[in-house]
Amino acid sequence: MLYALIPFLPLLAFVILGLFGHWIKDRSHWVAVPAVLGSLLLSIMALVDVAGGQPLHIPLYTWADSGNLHIAIGLFVDQLTVAMLLLVTIVSSLVHVYTIGYMHGEPGYARFFSNIALFTFSMLMLVMSDNFLQLFVFWEAVGLCSYLLIGHWYERESARAAATKAFLVNRVGDFGFMLGILLVFVTFGSLHYQEVFPQLEQKAGGLVNLLGSVGGHWEISVMTLICLFLFIGAVGKSAQVPLHVWLPDAMEGPTPISALIHAATMVTAGVFMVARFAPLFNLSPVAMDVVAVVGGVTMFIGATIALTQTDIKRVVAYSTLSQLGYMMMACGLGGYIAGMYHLLTHGAFKALLFLGCGAVIIALHHEQDMKNMGGLKDKLPVTYWTFLIGALALSGFPLTAGFFSKDELLLAAWMSGDLGKVLTVLGLLTALMTAFYSFRLVFVTFWGESRVDPHHAQHVHEPSKTMTFPLLILAVLSILAGYMGIPEFLAPAFPPAESGGGHHEGSAAMGIMMTATAMGLLGIAGAYWVYVKSPGLPDRLANQWQSLYQLSLNKWFVDEAYDRTVVMPTLNLADRLWKRVDIAVIDGAVNGVARAVAWGGWVTRRLQSGQAQNYALAMTVGAVVILGAMIFY
Repeated sequence: MLYALIPFLPLLAFVILGLFGHWIKDRSHWVAVPAVLGSLLLSIMALVDVAGGQPLHIPLYTWADSGNLHIAIGLFVDQLTVAMLLLVTIVSSLVHVYTIGYMHGEPGYARFFSNIALFTFSMLMLVMSDNFLQLFVFWEAVGLCSYLLIGHWYERESARAAATKAFLVNRVGDFGFMLGILLVFVTFGSLHYQEVFPQLEQKAGGLVNLLGSVGGHWEISVMTLICLFLFIGAVGKSAQVPLHVWLPDAMEGPTPISALIHAATMVTAGVFMVARFAPLFNLSPVAMDVVAVVGGVTMFIGATIALTQTDIKRVVAYSTLSQLGYMMMACGLGGYIAGMYHLLTHGAFKALLFLGCGAVIIALHHEQDMKNMGGLKDKLPVTYWTFLIGALALSGFPLTAGFFSKDELLLAAWMSGDLGKVLTVLGLLTALMTAFYSFRLVFVTFWGESRVDPHHAQHVHEPSKTMTFPLLILAVLSILAGYMGIPEFLAPAFPPAESGGGHHEGSAAMGIMMTATAMGLLGIAGAYWVYVKSPGLPDRLANQWQSLYQLSLNKWFVDEAYDRTVVMPTLNLADRLWKRVDIAVIDGAVNGVARAVAWGGWVTRRLQSGQAQNYALAMTVGAVVILGAMIFY
């Protein structure tokens, strides 16, 4: 029961700050930081226990017990869970410390700490869930927290719009995820992992007639249908094409939450879910191929867009998009260990890059456009050197964590079959672009002549130690994470036939390693040539390849396509329903009743004039009418 405190310490911090934050105010970090550090220490203890024995199952209480539905809240801790616990608590702890400096003086200081504590609690409960319904509840909770945090600066229209966009896009994916969970219950009669997974082989051959309700016949494997529905949820949560459009806009939130979303919480949930349900996905080759292809497409598109963005945070955001594609591709090809390995190392250097961006933004008085930067490496030495390590790791530079995990991932893809070989080639091309845009970011931001606003140029300096300390820790982890034996640690969570991971041995491993390294070095060299040696070249290339440049700069026009096909038709339909149904019919009926009552009152008022001669006339006319009726009828 001790490990139940891992998620509940951040929950306690959220409750305290939620109730008393308006009194605690700028001391809120004294509540939130110790809570998440306590979760980190308990996660390390769980690591020791799980590494030396069997997975832990901790039942907490019965949530629902009705008929065949039995749902208990419980915690399941195996090697996969522990790895995620350490990722979430380490990154969250550093983000909490970093926030002390980044959000200093903000009026919403306590509210921000309260919400990131809730975010941490939700993600910890998600990865520790022992059943589908509990996972879904906290899957929705991390979505709610992202909405609150992306829109933290709610007085800004752009922040409100970005939060709403993230919330709505994820609802699309979550609807599919919910259908998948319902189908799991219908098929297996349970939602608990320990009751569902043992039945998989028995139910593997089941078929569903999708057109049975209308008299048609179209049978599909029930496993395929379950996995595709579940994957729709992952497409939304982990920002895969075509539901990726919310992730870059999430940059409207404060930088600490950008780091937390991109490195350790919300977007990693989709990849974790696919890996957790590996026994399900392995029974559906069709679903596996869909996961792999969607991941490969996302990997490539994200990299192409990052090449031309000028907002420092959006470059890193599209990098996340691309790296999540790598992870999904590996999982879809059966390389769950490789995909999770890259997720864990990526968490370190992506958090480092985002927090480095935040240090630059604070130093430049909230400037985010790289065109207004340059020449910062001498003024921000700690930020520069740590950022450089993060860029090297993202580029897969030898001996960094990204080098080991990306090679493992590409090798797992290559060894998986023909589709894997095609996607590996695409992955190598993406590795070239990744190194190029990573060092474009470094060279444009930190090298060359200063383009900083003259009013701020003389005041640029390194941020507070609460912001630089997390950078140093993450820089170390961005190197050491590759040497910690993560694949070997994760292996027991996946049966040998399901691991799909390769090892750096044999001709294939050597070939992949050398090619990926060459791509990375070529990308770095290309960025140096274009942005340092020939600074006028980018503009000439943009003019020469105008169509491709505009395609990348405008993010493949996906937002515009959604605007034309979904957003504007929906708004037009709402406008017509408002005018023709709400105003004309509903309001017309209500107002018509009111007008009828008013007219009736007017008529009645005319009859009650108060003049005796009018009443006598009315009585006479009435008597004549009655008499006439009696005579003639």
